[in-house]
Amino acid sequence: MINVTKLLCGGAQPGELPVFSGGRQGAKSGPQRRPVVVWSITRRCNLRCEHCYSDSIAKQYPGELSLQQCIDVIDDLADYRVPAVVLSGGEPMLHPHFFDLAGYGVARGLQIKVATNGMRIDSHNAQRLKDLGVSYVGISLDGIGGSHDSFRGRNGAFDKAVDAFRHCRGAGQKAGLRITLNRRIAGQLPEILRFIEEEDIPRVYFRHLVYGGRGENPGPLPASEARTALRMIAEAALRWNREGSAREVLTMDQPADGAFFWLTMLRKNPERAKVIWSALSGRGDDGHSAGLGISNIDSQGDVHPDQFWRDHTLGNVKERTFSQIWSGARDELMSGLRDRIPRLQGRCGSCRFKKVCGGGARVRAFQKFGDPWAEDPGCYLRDYEIESAGLSA
Repeated sequence: MINVTKLLCGGAQPGELPVFSGGRQGAKSGPQRRPVVVWSITRRCNLRCEHCYSDSIAKQYPGELSLQQCIDVIDDLADYRVPAVVLSGGEPMLHPHFFDLAGYGVARGLQIKVATNGMRIDSHNAQRLKDLGVSYVGISLDGIGGSHDSFRGRNGAFDKAVDAFRHCRGAGQKAGLRITLNRRIAGQLPEILRFIEEEDIPRVYFRHLVYGGRGENPGPLPASEARTALRMIAEAALRWNREGSAREVLTMDQPADGAFFWLTMLRKNPERAKVIWSALSGRGDDGHSAGLGISNIDSQGDVHPDQFWRDHTLGNVKERTFSQIWSGARDELMSGLRDRIPRLQGRCGSCRFKKVCGGGARVRAFQKFGDPWAEDPGCYLRDYEIESAGLSA
């Protein structure tokens, strides 16, 4: 995860997130690192989004964790001292014990965040989230008006998402938007950026598309369009900063963004580029990458390297605790994810930015080529930009 605002502009932002945020745990690495846990507490959903990595629909899925099993998971995550737990789905607020689980997690000292489509957030539920101590609510947006509705398969979904944010703001609950970059979104980006300004959204995450479930349906963003989108996002972040806005802009699921912003600033503002390069050089591995800074527990209790690696299971919390599974994971994929730089192949293997990028999203390579160490097909950097010769700051 890259804090674009801080990377490009510097200075403290309201959330006080570092330039690179996620699951960084000081000097810890490998199995000793405590990851952010994305916990898909239910697969059931009240929408049918085109890019859903869990391929969820509005039905009950047998075999999901019982209430007691969920409580046991929370106790283990609290004792293991993970940095944050993101309650996800499906739609997490459809879980019959959603508020009980969120509240118990907070009571056990966990930082609880919620990833939601907003359909269930009215003024009452927004206040409940605030009163429980939920640290952040991320509301998904996939276009403006009817475009969002079409993408999500339900009329009125856009209005519900907007109302959800307004209800959270009214209750004093920290909330922002989660936007997945794809071909449809790229074409509406100017409208979306205007909407963010008009609604005074304090924080927005732009996620690069990761293949999985229905994740290829919107169509991956071609390199040229990705570059255009990132330039627009960077220009908006810089302009908002100049205007004195405390708005925070972040990107996720493509650490090559850091290199792209450095290359951009190298031409426009060489002095700022030096600061960016220093931050890039000091980040080490990607703190929010699969198998390191992030993990996933699905609704059945299966543990995965992250929420997109659904076809690779490390164990099940019905049989062993998450902490036992994660700290004891010794299979080939997890070993590779925790020491992936030497394994990278293709463009990623020869890229001069591989030590600051970590090879992008390994699951994209696996989904595209059947090889987790192949080049990341979602990388939009040009060949001449990643050549090793002449790297300097």
